Amino acid sequence: MALSRALILGVLALTAMLSPCGGDEDIVADHIGAYGVVLYQSYESRGQYTHEFDGDEEFYVDLQKKQTIWRIPAFAELKSFDPQGGLQDIATAKHNLEILIKDSNSTMATNEAPDMTVFPKSPVVLGEPNTLICFVDNIFPPVINITWLHNGNPVTEGVSETSFLSKTDHSFLKIAYLTFLPSDDDVYDCKVEHWGLEEPYLKHWEPEIPVPMSELTETVVCALGLAVGLVGIVVGTIFIIQGLRSGSASRRPGPL
Repeated sequence: MALSRALILGVLALTAMLSPCGGDEDIVADHIGAYGVVLYQSYESRGQYTHEFDGDEEFYVDLQKKQTIWRIPAFAELKSFDPQGGLQDIATAKHNLEILIKDSNSTMATNEAPDMTVFPKSPVVLGEPNTLICFVDNIFPPVINITWLHNGNPVTEGVSETSFLSKTDHSFLKIAYLTFLPSDDDVYDCKVEHWGLEEPYLKHWEPEIPVPMSELTETVVCALGLAVGLVGIVVGTIFIIQGLRSGSASRRPGPL
């Protein structure tokens, strides 16, 4: 990805954090909601407006369709949000960014290398549908490409990803998903492209299938188990006989 402008991005405008407040004692919040997280960057004039709860995306405003998109569609039946509010906040963030660019003399942002982890949603069973999760953390600036490879070939079906999720250190995370049918001869890669990486990074994953024992190994294991069982029976029988003899000797009457 080529750098097209001197200043890559402007972020974190109009962010409000909901948390308990009160007396002098320290209070630990059980849940944290981030309402109206706005992100706007000069690169390709991108913007994002999301609501988050406990680090998960509740919904975002699609800037092209001007619609509110709920992460779980059923939530739309319980709650509502006017997308115009998100669009107005994006416009305000864009205006503020243009001022910041001038004040900073178009100083470039610092690129950080993201961290990546790939894991299945549930324990892998061959032939049963599952979901691969690519968790990309420590993203800054929030301009990134995440793609899936199956046996080295790009995958376009069954893929989805979250918006950028904000963190307290002002970096971001993003989660990509791939639905797949596990097979013992398939391998997968999560490909990440970011300005903080010198080249695209591939995080590899393949199912860990236990290696079946050979017939010779099974025979040896069974023979050892049988031998141990026989030894146990013999030793146990000897102890029983000795115990019976000791009991008989202790019951013999002494001389009168």
